[in-house]
Amino acid sequence: SSCERSNPSGIPYVPVNYQLTVSNPEFAPLLAVGGWLYIGGGSRGIIVYRATPDQFNAFDRHCTFQVDDNCRVAVDNTDITAHDEECCDSKFLLVDGAPIDGPANLGLHQYNTSFDGNVLTVFN
Repeated sequence: SSCERSNPSGIPYVPVNYQLTVSNPEFAPLLAVGGWLYIGGGSRGIIVYRATPDQFNAFDRHCTFQVDDNCRVAVDNTDITAHDEECCDSKFLLVDGAPIDGPANLGLHQYNTSFDGNVLTVFN
C-alpha cells in the first residue's frame, strides 16, 4: 500500500528508535574509533560501528542478497567487515555498508544516527 515504507534492497521496514549512552560500560566497545557492537531492533538486529570520533554507522544485519532467506551478517575478525557466512558468503564494509565480496550488489540497510557527545540515537 502507499503507506508502507520500503527500500530498494527489500529489507522490511521496522521502526527503530534506540538511544544508548556511549559511556555506559555495556557499550564500551563504542568508546574507540573502529569499535562496534550489536543491538536489538531492525529486521535482523543492528550493527553499530564508530567510524570517527563524531560519526557512528548503524546497519541492519539482514543480508541484502536473497532477502527472503532470513540470512544475517556478523562482524568478522577484521572488525571492519560484516560477513554472511550462513547463506551467500557476501561481505560488506562497516565504514559505509558497501558490498565488497560475494553475490550481494546492494549495501547493507543503513539507519540514521545522531550523537550529542554522550548519547547516540539510532533511528529511521
